[in-house]
Amino acid sequence: MSLNHDHLTIVDHPLVQHKLTIMRDKQTPTAVFRQVLKEISQLLAYEITRGLPMTRKAIETPMQEMEAPTLAGKKLALISILRAGNGLLDGVLELIPSARVGFVGLYRDEKTLKPVQYYFKVPEGLEDRMVIVVDPMLATGNSSVAAIDLLKKAGADHIRFLCLLAAPEGVVRMKEAHPDVPIVTAALDDALNDVGYITPGLGDAGDRMYGTK
Repeated sequence: MSLNHDHLTIVDHPLVQHKLTIMRDKQTPTAVFRQVLKEISQLLAYEITRGLPMTRKAIETPMQEMEAPTLAGKKLALISILRAGNGLLDGVLELIPSARVGFVGLYRDEKTLKPVQYYFKVPEGLEDRMVIVVDPMLATGNSSVAAIDLLKKAGADHIRFLCLLAAPEGVVRMKEAHPDVPIVTAALDDALNDVGYITPGLGDAGDRMYGTK
């Protein structure tokens, strides 16, 4: 079951919530954090890919010929917001190995909390693909909004956003800037603290994934 709040979908599946608790725990080691992130991303991928366009094709089972359902249209584009987005990307890509992959490099200026772009490379033909943007944390929403701005300029017009955790401030920011982009997350947390981190949250996802400070 998923709880829907307008354009926000919170996936409350027991396995998702259990794995998220493991990731929140500050005692969870880096290797376990990475593995569980990969597992939870695959569970969330089921929800965010709901409603993909389908068609039918003729196949032959061991028993008989049939018209069987299959995905339609151009392959998906998965876009990771570097660097933490790569943790979600790995799991989703394992589930959808034929997807095309792109990267948006943004870092947050710790004084202004505004995103600064340093890299942008995405697949061709975004206008003909469903584009799934992945980033573990939707905090202020500034980086996510900036990434989606860039993707729309590159032609994308069918975009979904996948994250582990969202803060109310980030959800509002995204809805104001990109009301056409649905968000799928495992949890809507309480708020942002005075330095722009989600609380209760799970800390800095990139640092916990890669063992950095």
